[in-house]
Amino acid sequence: MSRKHKAIVREVLPDPIYNDVVLTKFMNCLMVQGKKSLAEKIVYGAFDIIEEKTKQNPLEIFKSALENVRPQVKVVSRRVGGSNYQIPMEVNDKNGQAIAFRWLIGNARKRSEKSMVEKLAAELMAAHKKEGASIKKREETHKMAEANKAFAHLRW
Repeated sequence: MSRKHKAIVREVLPDPIYNDVVLTKFMNCLMVQGKKSLAEKIVYGAFDIIEEKTKQNPLEIFKSALENVRPQVKVVSRRVGGSNYQIPMEVNDKNGQAIAFRWLIGNARKRSEKSMVEKLAAELMAAHKKEGASIKKREETHKMAEANKAFAHLRW
């Protein structure tokens, strides 16, 4: 990618049912090999399960789960004077959202339920309650950043 110009950010259309752009971005991250209709079926199926079990608006549960998983800081590896240091850096909103998407989807895929719909619903409900593998990953990242706070002056 050229460093001369800033990358053009494409506008994402909101999804047809909930009319939400963030949900569309989540579906695009969930999508494998360009099968968007399958990703939509998985997400909407998971939302149906969430609504059935919690009797709440699934979009609100999705948003709160995303906010609970989104990290405030991350560690970046940097080579200084022949040794690698883990340098803590703050995460902006866009990057934090992308990291939260990856963690939620990755941990949902690792779960032991039968279908991806059930896995995703379970992971989103767990993240909403501030428990589960995605929240653990966030806490782990924050602990690592806290432990390496001494190297913050090496930030670029």
